[in-house]
Amino acid sequence: MTILIGKPLQWAITATAGAGFLLFGYDQGVMSGLLTGAAFTAQFPEIDTSEGARGSSSLQGTVVAIYEIGCFFGAIACFLFGEKLGRRWSIMIGCIVLAIGGALQASAYSIPHLIVGRIIAGIGNGMNTSTIPVWHSELMKADVRGKGLCIELAINIFGVMTAYWIDYGLSFVASEAQFRFPLALQILFALIAFGGVLVLPESPRWLLAHDREEDARHIIWAVHSNARMLDVGDEILDKEIADIQHAITKEREAAGHGSFRSLLTNGPQRFLHRTLLGIGGQFMQQLSGINLITYYAPVIFEQSVGLSHDLSLLLAGFNGVAYFFSSLVPIWIIDKLGRRKLMIFAAAGQSVCMAILAGTVSNGSKPAGLVAVVALFLFNFFFAVGLLAIPWLPEYAPLAIRTRSSALATASNWIFTFLVVEITPVSISNIKWRTYIYFAVFNALFLPLIYFFYPETRSLSLEQIDKLFEGEKVKLHWTPDLVAVEGGTQCSSFSKRQSQNGQERIDLYMKYIMKTKTSLPDLENPSLRDLFPSKSYD
Repeated sequence: MTILIGKPLQWAITATAGAGFLLFGYDQGVMSGLLTGAAFTAQFPEIDTSEGARGSSSLQGTVVAIYEIGCFFGAIACFLFGEKLGRRWSIMIGCIVLAIGGALQASAYSIPHLIVGRIIAGIGNGMNTSTIPVWHSELMKADVRGKGLCIELAINIFGVMTAYWIDYGLSFVASEAQFRFPLALQILFALIAFGGVLVLPESPRWLLAHDREEDARHIIWAVHSNARMLDVGDEILDKEIADIQHAITKEREAAGHGSFRSLLTNGPQRFLHRTLLGIGGQFMQQLSGINLITYYAPVIFEQSVGLSHDLSLLLAGFNGVAYFFSSLVPIWIIDKLGRRKLMIFAAAGQSVCMAILAGTVSNGSKPAGLVAVVALFLFNFFFAVGLLAIPWLPEYAPLAIRTRSSALATASNWIFTFLVVEITPVSISNIKWRTYIYFAVFNALFLPLIYFFYPETRSLSLEQIDKLFEGEKVKLHWTPDLVAVEGGTQCSSFSKRQSQNGQERIDLYMKYIMKTKTSLPDLENPSLRDLFPSKSYD
């Protein structure tokens, strides 16, 4: 059990989840700069597609994209064994496998050797990306769950940015360290993520699903924002545990104990519908064209826009910086504006950017090239705000099938990514600027898909989200029922959830008074500032 409790523990969990996704982002970005490096192309001339070279663009696409096939099999491994292993062990095994794959890539002297390393690293990353969002979400409260995952994905983009700049810095090195050092750095990030998960708690929802209530109780207490004011046996924790156990019982009855068949049927909990929403989110993320840019930014700048090699690497680095800062925006707005609005905003902006990119690249002039660069930067902004983090939220999947449903969604992510990364070099070589038209159309088609099919989950607990899918029709918008306060007066301005939160704050304040023997709130106390915001005293 970790010695941290309350918000320090929440931040430690978010940081560790972020470390796992930083590794994911680094792996996505690192190959983009290596593909055009002198030392790399000298070692692997078979995939050198620069002007005058005889390398194969299809083989280059395969070497880059084979990583996604490994990720797919890693996600399938979690689908088969993740529920038995638990969240922590799945992540730690994934980190070990990824480190082995990183070592093989860094020591590669032939294409087959490099491919094997990328497949093994992919298996580890597939396990991590299937499990980390689930582990993270199940340890977060409803009102900060979206923010927490946005931070996690912002760190993911920090990994992409780090890879770009390391590639750029080492592009001036003539030795093989130019590509071996960036590939070996994956091992360090894997060990950091492994060490963090090793000392942090298991998901309390997984523990309750496996009849380990006492362990789950201690963890629910430890991750509570005001753990120092609560006892482990507090009735506030009793209520939360009872809610989770009730949801587990209902979902097990509907799922047949989480069997594979339950994923393919709807029933009262609409398991198939909810699994397809998760897969659809990953489909939209990848078919938006984001990995066309993430994996091949320097190639696009050099071959499509017509910039020099050094300038292409430099712009890719600045694009990574802009992408990272854009990924910080949803941290502050996702739990205020909700998921649907941000996804619609992103899809619309991405479609326009891809259309501009197609038009400017086809023009071929220098001013048009500058506009194309701006369009690439803006595309990353729109994507970071609306489609970067949201498809990774495992909110739609109920606990009974969450491991398998999330693993299937993640597996689909890697298949779609493989498709994009595999065809991009061939597409750019053959149909050139028309490549971007396809992605403009895809993004436009996402708008009605999001509007008509994706429910809003803002501020709902994982157990309350089940209510969206109950009844004859899926509710796109829903808040808990209004309740009457004691004495019969209707509390018309508060939902049940808000009322419960208010009562919890009162209970915690009374505990604070009993422990500190004070009668008025000390607004300098950080814990009380969270419970009683200053606007309450205006």
